[in-house]
Amino acid sequence: MKKLRTIAFDADDTLWHNERFFHFTQQRFAELLGDFAEPDHLDARLLAAEKRNIGHYGFGVKGFTLSMIETAIEVTDGRVPATVIAQLLEAGRDMLDHPLELLPHAKEAVEGVVEDHHLLLITKGDLLHQERKLAQSGLGDLFDGVEIVSDKQPQTYQRIFGGLPGGTQASMMVGNSMKSDVRPAIDVGSWGVFVPHDLAWDLEHAEAPQSERYHAIADLSELSDLVAKIG
Repeated sequence: MKKLRTIAFDADDTLWHNERFFHFTQQRFAELLGDFAEPDHLDARLLAAEKRNIGHYGFGVKGFTLSMIETAIEVTDGRVPATVIAQLLEAGRDMLDHPLELLPHAKEAVEGVVEDHHLLLITKGDLLHQERKLAQSGLGDLFDGVEIVSDKQPQTYQRIFGGLPGGTQASMMVGNSMKSDVRPAIDVGSWGVFVPHDLAWDLEHAEAPQSERYHAIADLSELSDLVAKIG
């Protein structure tokens, strides 16, 4: 019996660029609020707002935009000009409308394992936005299933992998987040493959697990060889 039957991919910053658009927008946010707070202070306040609001708004551009507006109101003691709020809303819309760009080796990596494995896309964020990005990616037809979830916890992977042939033991999660992609998948007995990205959201940081089922690769060009080795 094959050791590995299911391979799941994260989407944002694993298959296509995402965090850099948040990074650019956060720079614009600092420029707009520059008269009221230093950039480092703004970054800390915005991160705190994002963390506080995840349970209300979930992950994605819409929650980020609302957190920017909330932070702008806080740091200005309610005096933020309406023109600034309007520009923050426009920045959020620009992020939602930005053309998708695949990361290097993404298409080849998915195509390289599609023939012999059940392929899934497991991503979190806004449903409509993630569906739009998947459609733009040109990769949608390669996946046997797509899961857009509110968060990625061990129970998420238990639910998804547990009902497939071979269960969690025969499944692999590939992604750029140690916290959301790697560690919770390993916690339920799956393989976790870490693919680093040069930009990472602070709230996704976690230490690498000490497990024989943990692997790190430099980029997606190394995935096919790893899959063949595991096998």
